[in-house]
Amino acid sequence: MAAGAGKLGDERGDPDRYRPGYELVAEQLLAYMAEHELRPGDRLPTEKGLAEILGATRNVTREAVKVLAAIGRLSVRKGAGIFVASSGAPTGLTDEGLGYFQPTDLQQVVMLLDYRQLIEGETARRAATLATPIQVRSLRGHAEQSAVAAGQADAKGFADADALFHDAVGAAAQNVFLQAAVTNIRRFAMQSDVLLFHGEAPGSLEVAGAQHIGIADAIADGDSETAAKLMIAHVETTRDQFERRIRDRLVTRT
Repeated sequence: MAAGAGKLGDERGDPDRYRPGYELVAEQLLAYMAEHELRPGDRLPTEKGLAEILGATRNVTREAVKVLAAIGRLSVRKGAGIFVASSGAPTGLTDEGLGYFQPTDLQQVVMLLDYRQLIEGETARRAATLATPIQVRSLRGHAEQSAVAAGQADAKGFADADALFHDAVGAAAQNVFLQAAVTNIRRFAMQSDVLLFHGEAPGSLEVAGAQHIGIADAIADGDSETAAKLMIAHVETTRDQFERRIRDRLVTRT
């Protein structure tokens, strides 16, 4: 997929017709929020009003609101209405980015993965130099857990270990801003996983687990250049798998 690819329905016919209605409406609702520059805490129209604005049924709109609430983009308060959710970050620095990120826009997803390579490559580089022995044991343990979960085809176990591994590398870099960036990147990626793949991993868990082990070994050896190189390659693999999964989805449904 070229870096300039657009939304899912842009290629080969109209694969949008094969996507669940709530998924399409969720995408439209996110675009509506960005177009109107809605900020955390801003109130949206009622469910009925959104259905009319988006040209959808109330049932489909309700499901779209539910999934956006589940991924942290909306907050539904009983008796009060539907609001743009806050990121929950202590500084609030990620709220604006969360408000504009379109998780089904492939160009934005590719840009996110480019950014992830920059951030996590540097994080791994610093971790190899600055990690304490306790931090090394922690991230190595999470890497091994991810590999075990991958071998057992345990997607949930792998996802948990994967999150802990990347967080541990972030912590070992001894920079709270890099650590926060790693966490927030994963939150963005999770939105795409839910809306495009319904929470399924876009690629091979075994490959990712083995890469975690390699990164952990390089950090444990204090080899900063290898750690950075392996982390960048790890994210590149994720990007390749993501794009291949998208292509397969489009080809099989057109």
